[in-house]
Amino acid sequence: MSETPTGCVFPARSKDEIALDLMKFVALTTGYGKATTAGYTGKPTRTPDEYAEALLELYQRCRALLGD
Repeated sequence: MSETPTGCVFPARSKDEIALDLMKFVALTTGYGKATTAGYTGKPTRTPDEYAEALLELYQRCRALLGD
């Protein structure tokens, strides 16, 4: 028996949308770009600009992975 499509049609997604979803998944599940808070390091936590820069770097890496 061959399987036939159920009639569901998903809209085509661009590589940018897929890379953004991948970046969000990695950032949320791993805490990517956030400063560690366990223990005392004596270093200040990351500034919002540094955190944003880390997320942009992760996004670029995700785009490259998808064959930018």
